[in-house]
Amino acid sequence: MMNDYVVETINDVLNEFIVGFHGPKESMFSNLFNIGLYEGGVWKIRVELPDAYPYKSPSIRFVNKILHPNVDETSGSVCLDVINQSWSPMFDLLNIFEVFLPQLLLYPNPSHPLNRDAASLMMKDRKQYDQKVKEFCELYAKKEDIMKPTAGEETDDDEDVTDEETCSSDDEIDGRAYP
Repeated sequence: MMNDYVVETINDVLNEFIVGFHGPKESMFSNLFNIGLYEGGVWKIRVELPDAYPYKSPSIRFVNKILHPNVDETSGSVCLDVINQSWSPMFDLLNIFEVFLPQLLLYPNPSHPLNRDAASLMMKDRKQYDQKVKEFCELYAKKEDIMKPTAGEETDDDEDVTDEETCSSDDEIDGRAYP
């Protein structure tokens, strides 16, 4: 099912693995809205399938750093309603990697951030935000880095924080700019 992706198991178990995920390509609307910033980047996505999968959503998080309003910069947890709140057993991992994550990267929602600094910068200075995203892609999402094994990277066994409570619903974003 995941034959178009680089997949690496963790501790030789089938319910925990890392998937190499390529940033989505620009669409015909990308130039109009200045999106497609993540194109060319490659991220390691840690996937943990719960015992009740597919009836319960998988836990997903970015392993390498990414600058995005809806991704926690420390844990890599993702604020995505379809995974956190409205998961259906009709969805599968291909939906996550071919639809949900590309849509998240193409259309960030700064109104409900996990990364308030990124959301604030995006809303206040889009040009600087775009530049920072590209810098993060260059620093942390190089294709050659994704091919390096994850073994040896620090992994936590704590449950990922990807439930609805982690997504901010505040209408105001604090004024801190991303460093």
